[in-house]
Amino acid sequence: MAAAVHKLLHPHHPNGEPPPQSNEPPTSPQNRQDLASMEYAREEEKRILAHWEEHKRPLSPGQITEDASRKIVGHSSTVLRQEDFELIKTLGTGTFARVWLVRLTNPQDGDRNKVFALKILRKVDVIRLKQVEHVRNERNVLAAVAGHPFITTMVASFQDPDSLYMLLDYCPGGEVFSYLRRARRFNEPTSQFYAAEIVLILEFLHEKEGVAYRDLKPENILIDAEGHLKLVDFGFAKKVENRETYTLCGTPEYLAPEVIRNTGHGTAVDWWAFGILVYEFLVGQPPFWDQNPMKIYEQIVEGRVRFPSAMSPEARDLISGLCTVDTSKRLGNIKGGAGAVKAHPWFRHIDWEALYNRKIQGPIVPHLRGPADTRNFDEYEPEPEGREPYSQDMREKWEDCFKDF
Repeated sequence: MAAAVHKLLHPHHPNGEPPPQSNEPPTSPQNRQDLASMEYAREEEKRILAHWEEHKRPLSPGQITEDASRKIVGHSSTVLRQEDFELIKTLGTGTFARVWLVRLTNPQDGDRNKVFALKILRKVDVIRLKQVEHVRNERNVLAAVAGHPFITTMVASFQDPDSLYMLLDYCPGGEVFSYLRRARRFNEPTSQFYAAEIVLILEFLHEKEGVAYRDLKPENILIDAEGHLKLVDFGFAKKVENRETYTLCGTPEYLAPEVIRNTGHGTAVDWWAFGILVYEFLVGQPPFWDQNPMKIYEQIVEGRVRFPSAMSPEARDLISGLCTVDTSKRLGNIKGGAGAVKAHPWFRHIDWEALYNRKIQGPIVPHLRGPADTRNFDEYEPEPEGREPYSQDMREKWEDCFKDF
């Protein structure tokens, strides 16, 4: 199956390069054959996309990193186009992207309920907002991690002259943030379940991929149809490995002290944010908050977490270890890495292998009318008209940056 997808990426060339440009006239037999071959490849890829979930299973960390070109997911397609998808409803918008619920156009019998999330990024907006590197990072990280049970699956990416596209699995449960606000706070078993799935995400990103996620917060965690988490929005993710980076990015309440001080940061920022997240799960709000972001930053750099009396000693100890200003003493960043977090007493009831393989029932399973149910997503304004075109000058300067798509 994966080999079939691999052949479809570049149907004319065995080593994965596009076919050479032909000087033949458009109506020549050679060009007609090329067009027919491309059209066949396009229809075959759509057929495989319609059935990719039948092969969906958690890949082991080794299988995910083994050979991206052999995975059924995460590939760059030269044949898909926007018109291959029917846009059903906007699921979310950002400053330079819009995410749609989509289905394949003209679906085969029985495929009408097979839906995806399609993230559309207009090239002109990506360039104008200086997001080229972030978008490239996002696409490449998602390709590398496709197949992880708790990370949004990028099924494929593609582009056209004006836009970039990432075809993702659809998580109909919506944001964890919404459930947290409705419940005010999660009880300890619910918090432990979600926190444990996030530990498995961070363990994989840091120790297998050398990637810092850098934007961990409830709004970036969705719940899928079975009640498991899916981490989304990898716009700030960056492969740092053992180096340090200096870009200020993230959400104020979740920023680590080293990001605020601009002293250089690595994957340890995610363990700090994870501590803030566990606190917010249990309490209902993050430990450092003020209407003035500068006051938030002062509290973070001071690093004094105040715990409510009802919080268990194990939870306090875990959060204190994670929210340690000194990165050399921060849990998750000390010897043992994620293993030290998994061994913490707060997680003593977690069966890590069963959890990774999605064999444990999620605490919140969304009530859905069907695979295309969008009740857990807000309504959005339609896209504005008359936007700036992607000019020839822009194309000549930037198009090479998007070749990975």
